[in-house]
Amino acid sequence: MSYIDGFIIAVPTANKEKYIQHAFHINPLFKELGATRTMECWSDDISDGTLTDFRKAVKAKDDESIVFAWFEWPDKATRDRGVARMHELAQTDERFDESRFPVPFDGSRMIFGGFETIVEI
Repeated sequence: MSYIDGFIIAVPTANKEKYIQHAFHINPLFKELGATRTMECWSDDISDGTLTDFRKAVKAKDDESIVFAWFEWPDKATRDRGVARMHELAQTDERFDESRFPVPFDGSRMIFGGFETIVEI
């Protein structure tokens, strides 16, 4: 079964179009590195929880929206090779030049992780 990298990010609501442009810019690189699919989802119906919720998880501010994203890989080995290669490319590939292609969110509040697929219907 496939392997999933999942992300939750707080993005300034005013940066929605910039975020979409960023995703169209950087996500093809993940496909080049072996990802089979990338999904970027803008919050539409998020409830405030009593103890925790998506907004609390990333310390979202009132003027920020939540992005829930995932990258699907054929397996963990492909993902590990792809991520390792991405870190190498980040040093030399112009697509990672933040002065030319600024990241439109605060990456320090992004939460992410790798997930083994256990049920797929």
